[in-house]
Amino acid sequence: MKNKPAKKNIRAVASGIVSVNASFNNTIVTITDPQGNVLVTASSGSCGFKGSRKSTPYAAQIAAETACKKVVTVYGMKTVSVRVKGVGSGRESALRGVHNSGLNVTIILDITSLPHNGCRRRKNRRV
Repeated sequence: MKNKPAKKNIRAVASGIVSVNASFNNTIVTITDPQGNVLVTASSGSCGFKGSRKSTPYAAQIAAETACKKVVTVYGMKTVSVRVKGVGSGRESALRGVHNSGLNVTIILDITSLPHNGCRRRKNRRV
């Protein structure tokens, strides 16, 4: 006789944080609760795009929409704050996908890291 797995209690989360990491090759969307616990992740690769199509704005929009629709149906999330990181082409279209999925966006932050002096130069060649 097999033991039945315990039923997972799914809690209601009213607000959350959407983190969009847009690189040159892929766009990763992670949705967390306000404490930072990951609820849902999606990427343009996990949505079925392969190769150079992963880096397109359309793929980023589809990834954001799938993640947001899942978190709305499972957790009942209503409002989010968005953090965008990276220099890829899917930045603005991922925001569009978050808005299209029915979530209310309260704030948009750009947390892309900027080099302030770069790395150390190599030493001069002796002549």
